[in-house]
Amino acid sequence: MLESQSHKVTKSQDKCKIKNLVFIFLTCVLYLVHCDLFAQSISSTELINNAKLYDGKTVVYAGEVIGDIMVRHEFAWINVHDGNNAIGIWLSKDLTKDIQYKGSYKAKGDWVEVTGIFQRACLQHGGDLDIHAQSIRKIKSGSVVPEELYFNKGYIVVILSVGLLLIWILTLLKHR
Repeated sequence: MLESQSHKVTKSQDKCKIKNLVFIFLTCVLYLVHCDLFAQSISSTELINNAKLYDGKTVVYAGEVIGDIMVRHEFAWINVHDGNNAIGIWLSKDLTKDIQYKGSYKAKGDWVEVTGIFQRACLQHGGDLDIHAQSIRKIKSGSVVPEELYFNKGYIVVILSVGLLLIWILTLLKHR
């Protein structure tokens, strides 16, 4: 009888160990998935101020695409501005196909999230700080910025022109 009770206790302990191992395994998997899916993007200021720390590491950087897409054979340059600074992104030109709007005076650029290798002083690109993109994802579409006409400025121009015309006429009359 004593043997059967100890056998039951051993089986119970084995089940508990297996449950603990499964729990630890699932916790690790969920942590890794969470880190991968919800990677925090890093600011340009953080990258610039701590360039040595991030050099050669994979980073996630988000911002507005500004300027032109500069195609160089099978690759391209884009500039991504996060509100503080712009960082050059070197990527396959195929990754640029979803970029519709580029920031300028006439448009608000697409907001993208870039995952890539940060280079503090990229030897391939003349020692410049850049990111070699592995993937790019559009977070928010840009839009055309409508040109606003300020009618108040037009009224001021008309009033000043009439005033200048009156001064000119008075000057002509005075010299006669």
